[in-house]
Amino acid sequence: MSIRGYEIGDLVFSRTDIHNDGGVPDVDEAALLAAAGARGVVVRAGSAQARPGLRIYLVRFEGPDQVLGPPVGCLDEELTQDESVLRADGSTHGPSSADDPP
Repeated sequence: MSIRGYEIGDLVFSRTDIHNDGGVPDVDEAALLAAAGARGVVVRAGSAQARPGLRIYLVRFEGPDQVLGPPVGCLDEELTQDESVLRADGSTHGPSSADDPP
């Protein structure tokens, strides 16, 4: 991660459930795009033209089948790289691992 935020290729996790606000075509409005704790990869980073200081990231999150979904626009506060934050706030247990207790 750089001073400006996440970089293309960075692995990130969704802090909260992210729903379609109408910005993802061919997906029902209000459909769940990424559950809290979903793993994704930043595919593009930029800023809003009207608010140059506001960083926006296009992230492709893994679905339950481990296939990357469509790019989703996310803000800094919707993402984290720290899996312990996800576990600490109780929102999710993050991606499962063979080392995780049952």
